[in-house]
Amino acid sequence: MDKPVNQIVWCDIPAKNLDRAVKFYSAVLGLKIEKQSFSGKEFAAFGHENGVGCGLFAGDEIQPAAHGPLIYLNCQGRLDAAAAAVEPNGGKIVQPKHQIGPYGFRVVILDSEGNRVALHST
Repeated sequence: MDKPVNQIVWCDIPAKNLDRAVKFYSAVLGLKIEKQSFSGKEFAAFGHENGVGCGLFAGDEIQPAAHGPLIYLNCQGRLDAAAAAVEPNGGKIVQPKHQIGPYGFRVVILDSEGNRVALHST
């Protein structure tokens, strides 16, 4: 292979309430996230940069969970601001900001829907 390939190309973050999840992630990540529709299902996409994307989905087939795979979301250069937006927007900080060796820093949270995710910055 000539160039590296991202092992993760997309992740679905489950939501019980899509509007609440959009508000939460817009505030925490400092992004404008808007609801969209595809094949009759509503979702909200964060974007698809460099072959990796993420979206919020509500539905019976996908449910929020506080255990399982841990997704790291990019908060480069604004990790403190992102962490400060967690609780005012209905989330909970599970592990405050801490160093993860040479890979930077993370804050582990429960989002507004009950999903455990990590906010990351170098």
